[in-house]
Amino acid sequence: MSTPEVWVGTSWKMNKTLASAKAFAEALAEADAARDQRIQRFVIPPFTAVRQVKEILATTSVRVGAQNMHWADKGAWTGEISPLMLKDCNLDLVELGHSERREHFGETDETVGLKVEAAVRHGLVPLICIGETLTDRESGRADDVLAREVKGALGKLSAEQRKAPILLAYEPVWAIGEKGIPATSDYADARQAKIIAVAEAILGRRVPCLYGGSVNPENCAELIACPNIDGLFIGRSAWEPAGYLDILARCAKAL
Repeated sequence: MSTPEVWVGTSWKMNKTLASAKAFAEALAEADAARDQRIQRFVIPPFTAVRQVKEILATTSVRVGAQNMHWADKGAWTGEISPLMLKDCNLDLVELGHSERREHFGETDETVGLKVEAAVRHGLVPLICIGETLTDRESGRADDVLAREVKGALGKLSAEQRKAPILLAYEPVWAIGEKGIPATSDYADARQAKIIAVAEAILGRRVPCLYGGSVNPENCAELIACPNIDGLFIGRSAWEPAGYLDILARCAKAL
């Protein structure tokens, strides 16, 4: 995989029917000629639309991912999706360890580590979400929590697997969602520096770390200009093509 200057993408979470997902992908494909080649774009649809979105964007440089996966290749795991199923859809990456998965569906550092190893083993790029709660932040434990989550996510990789493409995303839990409060650029950059350092100690190299948490048109340029922010992982501000393309243009201008 080539290494662009920054990554800017969006996860649609539990939103969009197949028709609206295809319409978004078609709008993004139509705008492909105007892309800034320094920016790696990516979209992460719900499972019901990943194959069709990937097909529409196949002739572009936009990467397409899934929002989760199981660590097993197959088996009696009702309701789960395996890495082989994602590969069958020709996907490029997979989002793992999001705080919503941790809070509501029992994700742990252990299971995130298993999923990261499986993703790498099957040639999928793991986009690993890391973030502290408001309680963690207020008690001064943010850096300790972030370090623990990074170590858990990367700890099961073999020496050879540590060379594979890996992405991190810093998403402070208190900054996510409709009522989230965006982190200041200084705070986000400092936390990302910590995440990058912990990951580098494990992997022996620097890997990109994106920021996600109430990213919007007003703060995207300031965030993308920070030295330890290698991209943006956007929520609702990029759920419509016009919003996503606007943020892409603002980021390109700020680079």
